Amino acid sequence: MASGTRRHRWASVLAVTALAVAGGGALAAPADAASQQVSFPTHCIPPAVAGIPPIDGTTTAKIAVDKATPKVGDTVTVTYTVVSPAASNPTDIALPADIMTPSGKVTLGGAQSGSVTVTGPKKNDPVAGKAPFPSFSMTGTFTVTAPGAITLSPGDYNIHTSYILELDTPCTVTNPPAPVSETVTAGDNTPVNNRAITLGSASGKPGDSVTVQGSNFTPGAAVTLAGRSGSTQTADTATVTADAQGGFSGSLTVKDKTTSGVVAYEGAAYSTDKGAGPAAYTVVDDTPVPPGSQKLTTTVKAGTLSMSQAGDSVQLSAVDFGKDGTSQGALQTVTVQDFRGGPAGWSLTGKVTDFTAPGGKIDAGKLSWTPSCATKAGSPSTCQAGSAGTVGLSGATLASTPDGTLTGGEFTVDAGLSLSVPAFTPAGSYAGVLTLTLT
Repeated sequence: MASGTRRHRWASVLAVTALAVAGGGALAAPADAASQQVSFPTHCIPPAVAGIPPIDGTTTAKIAVDKATPKVGDTVTVTYTVVSPAASNPTDIALPADIMTPSGKVTLGGAQSGSVTVTGPKKNDPVAGKAPFPSFSMTGTFTVTAPGAITLSPGDYNIHTSYILELDTPCTVTNPPAPVSETVTAGDNTPVNNRAITLGSASGKPGDSVTVQGSNFTPGAAVTLAGRSGSTQTADTATVTADAQGGFSGSLTVKDKTTSGVVAYEGAAYSTDKGAGPAAYTVVDDTPVPPGSQKLTTTVKAGTLSMSQAGDSVQLSAVDFGKDGTSQGALQTVTVQDFRGGPAGWSLTGKVTDFTAPGGKIDAGKLSWTPSCATKAGSPSTCQAGSAGTVGLSGATLASTPDGTLTGGEFTVDAGLSLSVPAFTPAGSYAGVLTLTLT
């Protein structure tokens, strides 16, 4: 999609203030500040042998994860800890240590739905007759399938005891889902394509050769150079090999008079994942005019791909200390002008640093956006907004236009910003840097 002939970088500082509750002394964030202990009504059914009716009580639980900002495709380990079960030993018989085996479910919501099966080891302290069951933990894993904020809520659980008899005490969430205890923010794992090409000249006569230079290709890869007529590849091709740094310099003979651009790619066919270009190229038709005729020519000068911003800072809304909160704001409007007049579209991507303050940090993966894009009337291209979701350290697409026979125009790009601030994040003014790259 991108021509690769020009790259623009623009940085905007995003600031957010977390408000502390009144009180003296320094504030420190617990290691698992992102998760919170929750309570929810539970319906438990004691074993029939106990001869007692179902128990409608309250379960207190907490969920923790090993990765707070995973990528799509990553495996996340979930630990579901029942701090205070709603059920108790259903018999008058004291239960010895290590005869309880718990199992349960964790409910996923937000960007990914479903449930996670969790199980615990056969491990417990002794339980007196009719005494409450002790706290226990269960673990399981799930694979991240979608970017964005994924919520985790405690689900149903079962307490199995193996002493004299094999007994089960299943407990279900009365009004599912239970409150959210943990949220992970998943980033898109799609590799960024930084391949780029430049041409030695922008035009030539039929049969002329044009020098093509490339960068950031796979070292040692075979790279195909090809002419393009709009979105269709022509018969003009050549092959070069990328050096140890992923660069190359090759020559392509262009015969097809309809050529409007040149691309370079790895593999059997051009793709936006492993290709670069098209870079604009025009074949100058040198066919002689008939006798008694005059050929009239003029030139439309190609311009550049550029962007500007309405400002370089954004103040997000404040959140309260001690509570999970969302700090919101809006990206300063970005104006993109594509006056190249060739076949290449463009892509505007962004990535953000961690938000830091003295004594505290908010992970970059906690920032998400909802992009929007408008196209000025008369523009050959149509702007496409990127998907709503996490920005993070690896970045995401804010807006783009596709390749085409003729591209260009003026566009305005905006985005709603949302920063998920974990509970008990130390009070202070946090700042991160969002860098936008236009290619």
